Amino acid sequence: MNVLLETFPPPRPRWSTKKMPDRTGKVFLVTGGNAGLGYETVKELLKKGGKVYMAARSRSKAEQAIEALEKETSKRAVFLELDVGDLASVKRAAEEFKRQESQLNVLFNNAGVMMAPPELFTPAGYDLQFGTNVLGHFYLIKLLLPTLLATADANPDKPRIINTSSLAHRFFPQIDFELLHQDSPKRQEFKSLSSSKLYRQSKFGNIVLSNELARRYGDKIVSLALHPGNVATTSVQNDPGLAAKVAGWLLAEPWKGAITQLYAGMAPEAAELGGQYLVPYARVGKANANANKVETGMELWEWLEAQVKDI
Repeated sequence: MNVLLETFPPPRPRWSTKKMPDRTGKVFLVTGGNAGLGYETVKELLKKGGKVYMAARSRSKAEQAIEALEKETSKRAVFLELDVGDLASVKRAAEEFKRQESQLNVLFNNAGVMMAPPELFTPAGYDLQFGTNVLGHFYLIKLLLPTLLATADANPDKPRIINTSSLAHRFFPQIDFELLHQDSPKRQEFKSLSSSKLYRQSKFGNIVLSNELARRYGDKIVSLALHPGNVATTSVQNDPGLAAKVAGWLLAEPWKGAITQLYAGMAPEAAELGGQYLVPYARVGKANANANKVETGMELWEWLEAQVKDI
C-alpha cells in the first residue's frame, strides 16, 4: 500500500519542461514517438531546438504527428521507420540512423505493447509484450551503443538511455524465461497465462535491463528506468462511456505523464541518477528489490544476447 500511495496520486510536479535547457545541436531518438507520452516527449524536445527522430511503425501516422508538431512548434521531427517488435526492423532502423547521424545524446525507449493476448507473438516467435518492450529495445540499444559511446567520448555530458517501465512491475517481479517463446511447452498452455502477468513481466524486464546497462556502461552512459504515472490513453480519452470518464478523472493527461521521462533525459541533475528508478513526477523512487539483483541482470543480459547473435 505504501508503494501505491507513493505514486497514486502523485504530488504536484516540482519540475517542469520550462526548466529544460536549450538542446540545439543535440540528437534524440524516441521510440513510439507518434502518440501519447512519446508525442509529448518529441514536442518538448523540438521546442528546445533538438533534432528529434520519431521512431514509429506507421509512416502515415508518424507523418500526421510530424505535421501537427510542426504547426505547434515550427520545428520538424525526422521519421524513422521502426517496429520494435520486429528484430529485422530494429536492425534496419539502427542502420538508417547511423547512416544519418554520428551522435545520439538521448535514446528514449518509450514504445511498448500493453495487455496483448497471450496468443500473439513477434515475427520471430517471442511473446509480443516481452519481445517488444524488452528484447526489441535491447537490440536497438546494442546496435546504437557504438554511437552512444562515441557521443560520450566527444562531449562533456554523458548520453542517456531512458527506459519507460511501469508500477505494474511490482506485481510480477521476476522473469520466467520459459514463457518468452512460442516453442516453449510451458508457453503453449495458454489457459494458465494472462495478458496482465506477461505485461508485468515485461515491465520488470525493462528495469532489470536498465540497471544492467548502468552497471556495464555507467562510466560513460546514464541509464534510467521510470514509471511515468497512470496516464490516460487515446482510447480512454475518446470513449464517451461512464467508465472512461471515471478513468479520465483518475488518470493523468499524456503531457503530464511525459514529465518524468523528460526530466530523466533532460535535467542536468538527472545525470547523477544512473541506475535509479524514477516515479511521478520527476522523483527518485524505489523499484522492487529483485530488479537490482546482479544475478538477475546478468541472466537477462545473457539471454538477450543469445537471441540476437545471429541476426
